[in-house]
Amino acid sequence: MARTLILMRHGKSAYPEGVDDHERPLAPRGVREAGLAGRWLRETQPPIDAVRCSTAIRTRQTLAATGVTAPVVFEAGIYEATPETLIELVRLGDDDVATLLVIGHAPGMPWTAWELASNRDAPPAVELSRKFPTSALAVLRFDRPWTDVDPGTGELAHFHIPR
Repeated sequence: MARTLILMRHGKSAYPEGVDDHERPLAPRGVREAGLAGRWLRETQPPIDAVRCSTAIRTRQTLAATGVTAPVVFEAGIYEATPETLIELVRLGDDDVATLLVIGHAPGMPWTAWELASNRDAPPAVELSRKFPTSALAVLRFDRPWTDVDPGTGELAHFHIPR
């Protein structure tokens, strides 16, 4: 079975005074753009079977704004995760899951997409290498089980910035 991994950076966050980084909410622009990302996912990608989401408030609100209703597991380890940590999380994926959405933060999301992509000279990778803004989505395809996902084994099929 082919696998699709979608790495999404949370929406644009607000910066309320006195609020810890982990607790920062989305700004109105972040809610709008995450909603646009959700619409793009529904219109262009396979149905999402499972979600792994950071426990940060802004990632939870991003997920809610996308309208994605797949089963979700909130993972504290996604917050400030390295590519190695995120790849390990992907490797733990259920064999029945064909499409996995991971919602997290920069620099983890862009670095992981870059690490997993085998086609770094393709247009989506070139665009991703320039900037991975809030609400951006990297869609990678794999021809192997989740347990066999390694750096350079995925094809970066899309890089989308919802605006």
